[in-house]
Amino acid sequence: MHNIYTGFHAVEERVRRFKQEKSGSNPSLFYSKAGPRIKKILSLAKEAQIPCNQVAEEDLDSMVQDLPSLAQDHRGIVLCVEGEKARSQNIVQLDQWISSVGESATVVILDSVTDPHNVGAILRSCDQFGASLLILPERRGMNDVQNNEIVARASAGASAWVTTAVVSNLVRSCQMLKEAGFWIYGADAGGKQVQDVAFAKKTCLVMGSEGSGISRLLGEQCDSIVSIPTCGKIDSLNVSVAAGVLLYERYRQSLA
Repeated sequence: MHNIYTGFHAVEERVRRFKQEKSGSNPSLFYSKAGPRIKKILSLAKEAQIPCNQVAEEDLDSMVQDLPSLAQDHRGIVLCVEGEKARSQNIVQLDQWISSVGESATVVILDSVTDPHNVGAILRSCDQFGASLLILPERRGMNDVQNNEIVARASAGASAWVTTAVVSNLVRSCQMLKEAGFWIYGADAGGKQVQDVAFAKKTCLVMGSEGSGISRLLGEQCDSIVSIPTCGKIDSLNVSVAAGVLLYERYRQSLA
């Protein structure tokens, strides 16, 4: 089995990971013209002892012709990784997804949400309420087969349909979304109550873990904090329930 990575950001991040991991995968890098950004990636690839091959633009086009339309925009560089578990077709590269996003979109970021049952339930809400993208941190273990099976069951099949990006840096992902015009809403206590929030056309909801909440660095990227009013005696809602409530309100407003 093999995977193909395209675009500057995705290729660079995958090359950096090769320097840190021990795996049986066999990567090869292909490029057409060595511009400044590609030269930087080539330098990293050589440090990681990844073979680099200069080929014609047409050859790169041929390599990516069977990929989803977003991934076919290779930008002059393609990384082929043999021996790596194949990714689902609904897994996308964030920078390429951003480059094609419309005027209205809903993104959900999960920060330290490690319970696969919660991830599955959030995926189900993403599907039901029209979320455009779910962003997960790489360290959550998306390559763990057992966890993925639990997520798939808990999502009632939504994991195969909801567009998902697995990223190495959530803070950088937030910055990329903000540069693309997204308003970042952190879900936490003490914020503006959800019924009083007019969500932006490009909305990103950041959901933290029930224990530690949103990490400090990620919280600093939030433009606004939004809270769900409750009347119970326990501390907070389950993160998947909270995500469902916020996604519903966002969806309801989009219909108005």
